Amino acid sequence: MSDTSMAKGNCLCGMVILSTTSMDRHVAACHCSMCRKWGGGALLVVECGSDVSFDGKENIGVYQSSEWAERGFCKKCGSHLFYKLKQNNQYYIPVGIFDNSEGLVFEHQVFIDEKPEYYSFANETKNMTGEELFAQFTSSSEK
Repeated sequence: MSDTSMAKGNCLCGMVILSTTSMDRHVAACHCSMCRKWGGGALLVVECGSDVSFDGKENIGVYQSSEWAERGFCKKCGSHLFYKLKQNNQYYIPVGIFDNSEGLVFEHQVFIDEKPEYYSFANETKNMTGEELFAQFTSSSEK
């Protein structure tokens, strides 16, 4: 998906509709224990920057999952809507919410050190531990 095309999607019940013009075409998987507890498995997301708009905002619940991030969900059907970094309003949207998955590529996995042994993905990806991921955020915020 290019930065100029509009990506749209919705929750399971349709009460929350989201759109963005900055959907990254690279899909990421997070294996951290929080994401696995939230959805029962790895969280598959695409980065959408801060350019995400929602219709039906009154149906969005937000859980402050850490000092640096929050998770959004539909209060009607429970669908996971986003993982958002508070510092820069960076949205990571579950890829399955979007109506069109054409051109998407499964590119990387984070918290690979927390991935349980009972599943694995066949795709060749870039893999990062939790420590490597946090180091990346620390070094980029110091620049």
